[in-house]
Amino acid sequence: MEVRGERECVECGTRWSYFETGSVACPECGSLRSVGIGERRRHTDAPAELALESVLADLDAVPLAELVDEVKSTCRTYLRKRGFVRGGDLVPLDDAYLAAAELLHAADVYGRLAGPGGGRGGAGDPGEVSPGVTDDEEWYVTTLLRAADTGERPSAHEVPPRMHEARGLGAAEAVLEFRSDVAAYLDDHPDGEARRTLGSIRDRAKRVEALEGGVDPEEADALVAAAAELGRYLIADDLDALATARERLREAE
Repeated sequence: MEVRGERECVECGTRWSYFETGSVACPECGSLRSVGIGERRRHTDAPAELALESVLADLDAVPLAELVDEVKSTCRTYLRKRGFVRGGDLVPLDDAYLAAAELLHAADVYGRLAGPGGGRGGAGDPGEVSPGVTDDEEWYVTTLLRAADTGERPSAHEVPPRMHEARGLGAAEAVLEFRSDVAAYLDDHPDGEARRTLGSIRDRAKRVEALEGGVDPEEADALVAAAAELGRYLIADDLDALATARERLREAE
């Protein structure tokens, strides 16, 4: 959507950047009576935090299977707020967004593997892992949880086989959201070379999505890297990044 990036409070006259706060409330007096001023710009991003503090506080005492619904809800809320065009400028496909997307699907897979009453400890000892979940799968999800705020993720070779789906779907969905914002950005900043590469990225992401994420983690990571390189080309006018994006797509064929 296109919004006016600066707002002025009707009550006290304070001005602030809507692009930075994402709020129409005055930061000085709290009034909701404000008006947009200045030029309209495309804007899809909003300030957001992946608020997992309550989950992390419970992690050592509560079976993980009992926390996955809260994890998924928190990730969805965060991802809905995020975007990749800020005040008319394209911003990168960042690690925090990718980590939240992967964690969303990892929690979903974990919940299905654990089954009713399963998960970390199930109905028994909280220190045990239920028969439906392996130690590696438990480690993978908890590692994503503990590091999601920094955007850190396990490397491709550390993803357990039954969690490949989470890596693949997280990558595909993140890339498709990024692709949507890049396409809108290109409406305002036409670039035929970028548009063609973006089409190839979309096709690859749709394939991973159709396979329900069932691809090698290296392929999922290559897709993400290609999208990130295309973003770098558009943001920094880096021709080498465009070439690298195309090379990553060719290597993943």
